Amino acid sequence: MRTRLQTLWIGPLILALTTGARAQKILTWEETKREFEAANPNLQAARIGVQESRANELTAFLRPNPALTLSLDQINPFTGNPYRPFGYAFPLVSGSYLVERRHKRDLRLESAQGATAIAVSQLDDQQRDLLFDLRAAFLQVLQQKAILAVTRESLDYYDRVLFLSRERLKVGDIAPVDFKRLELQRVQFETDLQTALVNLRTAKILLRALLYDKTPIEQLDASGPFEFAELPTPLEEFRQMALDNRPDLRAALQSVAKARTDYRLAMANGSTDPILGWDLGRDPPIAAFFGVNVTIPLRIFDRNQGEKERTRLDIGRNERLVDAMKAQVFSDVDSAYGVIQSDLVLLRPYRTTYLQEAAQVRQTISLAYQHGGASLLDFLQAQQDYRGIQLGYLSLVGAYLTAVAQMSEAVGREVIP
Repeated sequence: MRTRLQTLWIGPLILALTTGARAQKILTWEETKREFEAANPNLQAARIGVQESRANELTAFLRPNPALTLSLDQINPFTGNPYRPFGYAFPLVSGSYLVERRHKRDLRLESAQGATAIAVSQLDDQQRDLLFDLRAAFLQVLQQKAILAVTRESLDYYDRVLFLSRERLKVGDIAPVDFKRLELQRVQFETDLQTALVNLRTAKILLRALLYDKTPIEQLDASGPFEFAELPTPLEEFRQMALDNRPDLRAALQSVAKARTDYRLAMANGSTDPILGWDLGRDPPIAAFFGVNVTIPLRIFDRNQGEKERTRLDIGRNERLVDAMKAQVFSDVDSAYGVIQSDLVLLRPYRTTYLQEAAQVRQTISLAYQHGGASLLDFLQAQQDYRGIQLGYLSLVGAYLTAVAQMSEAVGREVIP
């Protein structure tokens, strides 16, 4: 009977735990990026804009519509024979078609395709900027998780020391006032823990907002390495990568090409397009007749002078914008590279010296204090030093990884090792 009852409640418990585990949503960076690219409404709107630009290509390549005219003239119901009002009617069918010269249709299509290429590059540039914000939010979650782990470890370590100190108090090895000071110091470690929990939740809220996700905060998590690795790439190589990959620079170059196409189209639009026509009719009692005609507009006053000048100037304007964009690209790369190198100067001694020394000092002072070989102030200072070194290191790692993400944004592709 007891075994049966245990089965009845253990089964649902296991099912509940399994369901809870399945409900946990842990995202790696690649999964986060895929979900962001699929769900972000700003990117979806930009993609629709690209589709609209492609629809304009259809319009640009359309041929002129021919014109058809049907007429019936010389209807006379008031004179002559009133019973034959259409006896002398003059039916006429005519049509015309505008013949475009100098490849106007092909140039319109080329200009529309240039606009689509620019729209695609602008979409890539918008995605580049948004991915940097997403990467920063993702790194913030990882950083706060690391800080939370340090605060928990520090609190657990301090609790172990408190337990040993309580035993020493019982045997009279330490003074009651020293033990009370130790207990009061625990408030700082508890405060650090609660602050880390709040900061982690805030970081997850920001990440969820960027993902436009509805997953509860308690079930959302991020997974990935939170450690620095040096970038061996020299500055000049980063600059070249940026010139090859930056979508905003590509859009500027495409704008120059489109401006040149628009200038050629403006020149072509200043030329004369003849209109070919024909007519077919019958003028009773004359037999049916057929004729053709050509209409040539005389471009005496309007030769599209204004558009020719505007498009010519637009070429120079876009060329200057390309120069300005190249300067901005180099500035972005140089700034990110400078921050990376500065962070590395600070991070290297942490990895090689400070972290190990802080742990060793804390361990040594703690053992000495427990055996009466160190003062209470020495012990508390060692705890504070260890905590400060650990949190300082995590802060530097977060700054370094953010700078690397900034470099990825500056060059237009991922450079994180």
